[in-house]
Amino acid sequence: MKKYVNLFVFVFMIGVCFSQVKAQTKSAVSYKNPVVDIDMPDPTVIKAADGYFYVYATESTRNVPIMKSKDLVEWTYCNTAFTNKTRPRFEPKAGIWAPDIHYMNGKYVLYYAMSVWGGEQTCGIGVATADSPQGPFTDHGKMFRSNEIGVQNSIDPSLLQYKGRNYLVWGSFRGIYVIELTADGLSIMPGAKKKKIAGTAFEAAYVHKHDGYYYMFASVGTCCEGVKSTYKVVVGRSKKVWGPYKDKTGKPMLKNGYSLVIGANDHFVGNGHGSQIIRDDAGQDWLLYHGFSRSAPENGRILLLDQIKWDKEGWPYVEGGSPSYETQKAPVFNN
Repeated sequence: MKKYVNLFVFVFMIGVCFSQVKAQTKSAVSYKNPVVDIDMPDPTVIKAADGYFYVYATESTRNVPIMKSKDLVEWTYCNTAFTNKTRPRFEPKAGIWAPDIHYMNGKYVLYYAMSVWGGEQTCGIGVATADSPQGPFTDHGKMFRSNEIGVQNSIDPSLLQYKGRNYLVWGSFRGIYVIELTADGLSIMPGAKKKKIAGTAFEAAYVHKHDGYYYMFASVGTCCEGVKSTYKVVVGRSKKVWGPYKDKTGKPMLKNGYSLVIGANDHFVGNGHGSQIIRDDAGQDWLLYHGFSRSAPENGRILLLDQIKWDKEGWPYVEGGSPSYETQKAPVFNN
């Protein structure tokens, strides 16, 4: 759940991003968090046909900021998904939160939530498409509102593809749900029924398959209170895509069980809402997510990057259980 930053941060972001625009000729060999030191909350990422990664975020920058990178480390600002004229409008005065990007049927498909802070009954989820990852995106409007689908606080969409079919996972502290979509991914399948797959502790859920298990990554805690934020990345897993998802002790996520992946440390706090997991050319897995810098919380929810590793029992973790803050080896991409 997301708040706007002030105009100063917006202007600062535009200036910094354009000052950083340059041709990336080779991948970085090392990096240090944050990889973007300005507000980029709730990131979603895709590798496009042009070889660039594109990241989209909740609209602290109005109309959904888009940045691109060859290596997940050096990012440059390129556009917004919408303009003031083309932005979705099904929820008056609402922000566009928690986008989720995918490539389907020759189009870049962007799911998004619209909400005002506290508008748990009228918020909802919509979808837009574009021919290019940089947009412009054409809005296809509302898929559903909370009060239409019977799930309070219907935000934080993520696409799940299973056996050639499309499903939408969504929800925020009122249960995590899944429902089937049409083949084009633009609407709810007629006659489809929602299924609850996790409890009320979670938001920002995303399902990832790894070595025979389905892992539900999610966030718990408070997202948006600066250094007082308690957000963290957690996980459960299941042999079946519809669950039951359980933590390391066997407690179901439906009963709010979870295992910690990324917590806080002396440098970063409120760390959560991870992107899709990206595998590099060396077979390493990486996660983008947001957090607050304890030393500069005024920068907002900055963009962090860390390697996801897997223990001998197959559970995901990051080194130290919290964001890296010293120089790290960068992802490997043979650009």
